Amino acid sequence: MRRLRVAVIGIGHLGRFHVEKFARMPEAQLVGVADIVEERARQAGEKYGIFWTTDFRELLPRAEALSVVTPTVTHYRIAREGLAAGKHLFVEKPLTEHPETAAELVELAEKTGVILQVGHIERFQPSVKALLQRVKHPLFVEAHRLSPFSPRALDVDVILDLMIHDLDLLLALNPGQRVKALLAAGAPVLSPRLDIASVRLVFENGLSANLTASRISLSPQRRFRVFERGGYFSADTLKRRFFWVRMDEKGHLHPEEQSFPQADPLYEELHSFVRAVLNGSPPPVSGREGLKALELAHRIKLEIEEHLRQHRGALLEDR
Repeated sequence: MRRLRVAVIGIGHLGRFHVEKFARMPEAQLVGVADIVEERARQAGEKYGIFWTTDFRELLPRAEALSVVTPTVTHYRIAREGLAAGKHLFVEKPLTEHPETAAELVELAEKTGVILQVGHIERFQPSVKALLQRVKHPLFVEAHRLSPFSPRALDVDVILDLMIHDLDLLLALNPGQRVKALLAAGAPVLSPRLDIASVRLVFENGLSANLTASRISLSPQRRFRVFERGGYFSADTLKRRFFWVRMDEKGHLHPEEQSFPQADPLYEELHSFVRAVLNGSPPPVSGREGLKALELAHRIKLEIEEHLRQHRGALLEDR
């Protein structure tokens, strides 16, 4: 069995899990790690007996594929060099900070014929997979993604940090449909960037959605709910359960629930990337899909920022 030579760039909180998953994956051969913090790179390298470095460029001759798990603001520079060297890339969400740079990466990947997969891990949550499989004609979507405050991910706002997960799911649920109306609100509360945001979206085919994301909540919540004619579906990725209600011909409601306590969505996500490269098949979440989610996130961000600019004086007076 051929094994894919893969290296991980960025050994922070999430990057350490990438290293662990690749290290125990039969189809993958973990050949190196890189991090600008020498101690982190050295510890990971020594733990798994592999090459380590503080300069990711030293991984390029050694690996066929790279997993980029660095801060979002560095994605473009690292991914561009990786793609230019002909490497397959897995890039954690969001693909980049700006749609323009993300589009450049997508075009470069398509031009060079390599796999570019974006790390929208919620697609691999069993409860979400069950929901996406069962929903046929969605009419209304409601999502809440709330997290306690943490200084770890403040290089981007709450839209790129949290809401983009639900934007990706919404687009996957309603492929090829354009947004015809968008109304968003939000505010920076504990950081200089937006910490809470809410948006109402209406698509050309009539599907509407209300999404809320907050990283200043006392209680975490990750629920994605979909309503269609005669049914209701709810995926709770925090509690790892899928709940649905169906109405029978007599008008009786039948609730059912399924739990997934042993799920490992990150392993499945990274495994799908390795399989896509080895088999030459399209990745489950392509660079172009990651770009579409980022473009929609950017529209929401601009809408909120414009609203804040227009009302900045009144908001400051209220203080």
